[in-house]
Amino acid sequence: MTMNTNPTAIRVEYVTVEGKEIATDQEGYIQDLDQWSEGFAVAQARKEGLELTQEHWDVIWLLRNHYEEHGVQIEVRKMIKHFAKVWGKERGNNRNLHDLFPKGGPQKQGNRVAGIRKTKGEH
Repeated sequence: MTMNTNPTAIRVEYVTVEGKEIATDQEGYIQDLDQWSEGFAVAQARKEGLELTQEHWDVIWLLRNHYEEHGVQIEVRKMIKHFAKVWGKERGNNRNLHDLFPKGGPQKQGNRVAGIRKTKGEH
């Protein structure tokens, strides 16, 4: 399989979702965006030590919807602005987003769980 999400990827790994193996690179970025499902999100999150809460799902759906509409990842500042309105400033801030996704924040860990590809400049 071609590693098309990460040019420096060195191996394929798999996440099992409902008995089906879904390919990721070694960091957990999904290889075929069409294979993403809520089941994938749960399985990838579990693999990364996360138990998804409603706040996680709010972030995941924002990430996915923005990517679907614009073809690029949402910027963190736009994410913070959105969640400050939705959750209030106490929860809708950069620190809380990184608490939710402690392994790289919403731009890395959040995107992995949401099935969004890694950006070219990301390392």
